[in-house]
Parts: sequence; C-alpha cells; structure tokens
Amino acid sequence: MTPNKNDLIELEITAYAFEGKGIAKIDVDENNPERKFVIFVNGSFPGDKVLARIIKVKKSYAEALCEKILVPSGIRTEAKCAHFGVCGGCKQQNLKYETQLQFKDQQVKETFEHIAGVTDFEREKAIGAEDIFYYRNKMEFSFADKRWLLKEDLQNENIENKDFALGLHIPRVFDKVLDITECYLQSEQSAAIVNFTREFFRSRNFSIFNSKTHTGYLRNLVIKESHHTNDLMINIVTSEENEKLISEYSAELIKQFPSVTTIVNNINLKKSQTAFGDYEKIFAGNGFIFDNIGKFKYRISANSFFQTNTKQAVNLYKKTLEYAGLTGNEVVYDLYSGAGTISIFVSEKAKEVYAFESVEAAVTDANFNADLNNISNLTFIQTDLNKSFLPIIQNENFPNPDVIIADPPRSGMNPKTVTDIIQLSPKKIVYVSCNPATQARDVEQLVKTAIN
Repeated sequence: MTPNKNDLIELEITAYAFEGKGIAKIDVDENNPERKFVIFVNGSFPGDKVLARIIKVKKSYAEALCEKILVPSGIRTEAKCAHFGVCGGCKQQNLKYETQLQFKDQQVKETFEHIAGVTDFEREKAIGAEDIFYYRNKMEFSFADKRWLLKEDLQNENIENKDFALGLHIPRVFDKVLDITECYLQSEQSAAIVNFTREFFRSRNFSIFNSKTHTGYLRNLVIKESHHTNDLMINIVTSEENEKLISEYSAELIKQFPSVTTIVNNINLKKSQTAFGDYEKIFAGNGFIFDNIGKFKYRISANSFFQTNTKQAVNLYKKTLEYAGLTGNEVVYDLYSGAGTISIFVSEKAKEVYAFESVEAAVTDANFNADLNNISNLTFIQTDLNKSFLPIIQNENFPNPDVIIADPPRSGMNPKTVTDIIQLSPKKIVYVSCNPATQARDVEQLVKTAIN
C-alpha cells in the first residue's frame, strides 16, 4: 500500500540520490511484486535502516525525513559542526569523504545518461581535495529579521533576539536565517567576524532588509580570505549609505581583528536579495585582496568571481589546460571569464585569448591581473552572455576560436550562447561546471544544435 503523508515507516536505504537523500523501495502491489514505490529520505545514506516520516506523496514516489537512525551505515562519520543538520551550508559532513567522491562520480555518470542521453563516454575519477575543512576563500552570510528558532529556543518562553539574525539560510526557507556561531567552511577567524558583526549591528537596533516589503538597511556580510597572502576583505552589503555607522563598524572591526586588510560597503538598491551592490564605498584598505592560483597572482574585488576553493582551483585549471590540448598556436575564447583566472592560466600555452564576461568590476580586475602577470596576448570584453555575443566578434573582427572554454554559473549557459558556440565551430569545447545537471542539459543542446 502506498504510504500517506505523516506516516512513520521503517525503511532500508539501498541507494543514493545525492546531497543527503537516500533511496528506499517498498512493495505497494501484491499482484505485481516487481513494481516498487520509491521513497527519497532526506538525511539518510545507503546501508542505513531508518524510521522516516513521509512529508510528500506523488504518484510514483514519496519524500520523507529521517526521524531516527535505527541501524547506521558504515559509510557514516561524525559531523564536526554543531549546526549540521539544521544549517544549509553543508549536506554531507556526516558522510566519509572518500564515499562522497564515489557518489559524485556516480552523480556525473547518471546525470549525463539521464539528461544528456550520453551513455558511452570516458569519465575520470574525482580528484579529492587536500583540505576538507576551512577551504573556502569566500562566504556570504545573510541578515534576516526572522531568526530560525531551534527546539531549545521554542521551549523557552522568553525567547530573545528572534527578530535579528546573521548567518545562513535554512534549506528551502528564504525568509529565516540561522545564527551561525561556528563554521568549518571558511576559517575560525571568519566565524568570529560573523559573531562580532552580529552583535555590533544588533546592539544598535538597525533595521534588516525585508524581501517582501523591500525596506530595511542590512542585507549581507561577505568575507573573502586569501590562501596565499594575508589579505582579508569584509564587505557589508546594505540598501543605502550610512557613512557614520560603517565608519564606526570599520574602526571597531579592525580593532578586534587587525588582520582585516580592507573593508567595503556595497550598496544594493535593487529589490532582489543578492550580495552584489550597484556601487561601493571603501572604508579601509584599497578595496581588493590578492591571491594565487599556481604561479599566477590575481586581484579580487568585492563583486568579482574567484574559484572558492583556491587549492582545488589549481587542479581544476590544470585539468582544463590538459583537455584544451594547447600547443601555442591556438586562438582561445574564454566565456564567463570572471577576473580572468582561467584566461591567464592558459594564456602562456595559447596564441591569443579572448575573454568574455558580463560583470564590469570583474573585467576591470581581469585587465589588472593580465598586467600584474605581464601577459600581453589577452583581450577582455565586457558583454552580456544572456544575449548573442557574435555581433561583438564581427564588429571587432576577432579571429574565430580554435578552442572555447566555458565556465558558466550554476544556472548554466543561455541557449543563445550555446547557438553562438556552434556557429563559431571551434575544434574543441572545454566546459567547466559546478552543476552537472545544467552542464548535461547544455551538452544535450550543443549536440542537437550541431546536428541541426
């Protein structure tokens, strides 16, 4: 019999659907024992025996939450962070790292088979990270006027500070934030800065931006740390200017954390809740940090993209260069080029590199980075890659590419970009992605467009 919503049911987890969702299959038809009903259980892994509560029922599957682990799987490990299981920052901290890599490999295989329709392709093993904690060079934290209340909070009749939070969003909850007091993603110093910043602004009773009413002052705290220099950037994102307040914050912050090298205030005038500003004001330092990927040095501004795992970026770019197979005679196009990290990394192996990016600050950083590394065969172009970029190529009379490298955001490439790539007819396309699902979708579109 098909389970109903809120049913408690014992399940054996036999497979994995990634990011903490185990798969169980149960019999629902006595006359057809081959027919199985699939239940996705959040918070479970293969090998677990769990007590799960059904939260959603569909025709062919259900979703459930793990209420209790009856028999733990051997692939589990103890999570380090006190916030794990509530916070949305980590999904698999309680899963052994070597098993995480195996599941990632499986995810890529199944995603390309199911979405792109590609079954016969060469696939290398995942390259594991040297550091699995404190590896991120950037973290975005959100202010919220609704704090996510824990069970112990709800048991307290006199709940304090429930209308002020600074931390990370709870999964699938966009208007509430969990106060983060520790975090193993960036650094211990980063967590201490979050705690200081929360107390500073909360003690002064400043309003928090509300995504429904579009009013309020505080929006985000963004921390960027270099892994090869001593640079540390603090970026406070607000909805308007308040020079007196941010000056006071900057002075107190540097007093408490002398390692902070620059403080930026991004002013976001838009209704959308993003940690990007329409403009920025610098309150300490020069408004930049510097970091290295391999032998190349990069300047990073508050709004420019930089690979968040600096050490793994070296492995990623080495693999990108290997796949590009450059001999020194090729014209390379780098799409979604950010601060020029890939463009610069591959430039010494290419004849010419043309890099396309939409964010103005990133293009400014990219040009600076090319000069910083004494690279002269690079051209950076600011353009909207949600539109066709062929007119720019034609107007500027750029040579056609031999190799195209694309490193789009998680949402993948715009269909117009896919069409442009096929029309340019490069000999090779190297697609770098942080999201196998959108990458597989784009690969399918690339193949279809090429055939047609």
